[in-house]
Order: sequence, then structure tokens, then C-alpha cells
Amino acid sequence: MDIVRSIKEINEKVESFKRQGKTIGFVPTMGYLHEGHQHLMKTAGEQNDVVIVSIFVNPLQFGPNEDFDRYPRDEERDKRIAIQEKVDLLFMPSVEEMYPKDASIQMTVQSRNDVLCGKKRPGHFNGVVTVLTKLFHLTQPTRCYFGLKDAQQVAVIDSLVQDLNFPIDIIAVPTVREEDGLAKSSRNVYLSTKEREEAPSLYQALEAGRKLVVDGERNPDTIVKGVEHYIQTRTSGKIDYVELLSYPELEPVNQIDGQVILATAVYFEKARLIDNVIFQREGIKSDVTLGG
Repeated sequence: MDIVRSIKEINEKVESFKRQGKTIGFVPTMGYLHEGHQHLMKTAGEQNDVVIVSIFVNPLQFGPNEDFDRYPRDEERDKRIAIQEKVDLLFMPSVEEMYPKDASIQMTVQSRNDVLCGKKRPGHFNGVVTVLTKLFHLTQPTRCYFGLKDAQQVAVIDSLVQDLNFPIDIIAVPTVREEDGLAKSSRNVYLSTKEREEAPSLYQALEAGRKLVVDGERNPDTIVKGVEHYIQTRTSGKIDYVELLSYPELEPVNQIDGQVILATAVYFEKARLIDNVIFQREGIKSDVTLGG
């Protein structure tokens, strides 16, 4: 596995892959890799000749009161995991390498960003699309892999690729979970023992909401209230939101008709956890359709 830290060197490596006619699978991450990331790497390896993984904690997507400085980092462990997953190239640039000077052009997300997590994180997705635009140019991937745990991010990236005509297939990979259903996350390490016992209730609540749809419920308000009640009575966490929206458009729906997302975010003492389920109008899960 090659470890690359400079833009000059990754340009040279990618050009070499392209000259050889190799397909490139790209997995962008902020490091502190876990089994969710490993699943993305495995999928990329199955579908491409070369796998590139980036590790970059992007300061542009953190707000002034968010956890950029305390975001977990473990470079040596990340390297070992990347080698284990047979990654071909690990791109680990510094902030100075990615942002050597103040930008003269600013990217602004106009839709799909003022709901769910984006509603209380102004500017967050501007930072996401900025760094991904740079990374897409640098890695020139055939396919790029994202976990559906952060389904809003996937929806925003879907818009980015469509609007700017990137010749990239966005592959949305199902959320990887612990045995008890809790979504894998770098922030799970911040949960206390009691909170860790409660945390699987988030996914259970979403599944209970989905099952209401399977049983014939079509009123979004009824479903949202049912999910909220489930979380409030089974955890000590504070609900940030529970929302039911069209997907990937992320628009409010008066009645479930088509692909939707039921999502939640909950504050625990030292961690904010997110989770979601995506399903069709009958409540049935299927492959997620992008390009909306």
C-alpha cells in the first residue's frame, strides 16, 4: 500500500492508474476507521481494479462549537486497517496541503441541506461539497462509496455529482451495525455504559415507525410521533429531530408515496448519534435509488 500526503504525488499516482486503464474505487473518510469504513473498502475492492482511501478531518465542515479538535484520530491504527483491507493507496494530506490559502471561490449548497442535520449546522454541507470536489479531482474515481448512515450527506453528494457532471457513480452502501442494531460510528466511543445500553433503541424506534407503514399507516405525523415516543420512553437522550422526508430529494411529504427516509438524531451526554431507515411507500426496504 502506498501512503501519499502531497497533491503532487497523488496526481502522479492517479495518472499512472489511468494510463493503465484501471478503474478506481474511492472511499473518502475522516479516519478513526471502523467496520463501516471497512465494508466500504471491501465493496470498492470487489468492484474496481484500484482502491483509494482518503483520511482527512476537514475543518470546513465543523461549526465553531463542534468537535473538530476532539474528533478521534489514530493514524497508525488507520494504516493497519487500510493494509488489512488491501487498499492500494492511502491519501493522508494535511490541512495546509488541502487549503494552502484562503479560497477565492466558495461553494454553497442550495437544496437538501436545510433539514435533518443540516438544519442546525449552517455551512456544514458547503464544507463537505468543497472538500469532495477537490478530492474527486485529485482521485478521479470511477466509483465513490458512502455509507447510508449519513443519508443526508449521500443525498447532497448525489446533487453535487449531477449538478457538476462529475463522471462518477455514487454507490450508497447500507449502514453497518453492531449485533444489537446500533449503527457503527466513530462517536460511539463517547457513550457511557448506560447510554451504550440505551443507544440501540434509536434503530428500534425507526424500525417501529417503518412497521407502522407496513401495517398501512400513511400519515407522516403519526409515524414521527410514534418514533419520538419510543425514544423518549427508552433512552435518557434528548431528541434533536425525528423527520420523515422524500429521498433523496429530502422534501416534506403529506402522505407516503415513493421512496422516503425516516431519520433521527439524539443527544447523549458526550455524543450526538444519528440513524435512519429508507423504504418504499409500502414500508418495504429495497436498494436505495439516487438520481432524484
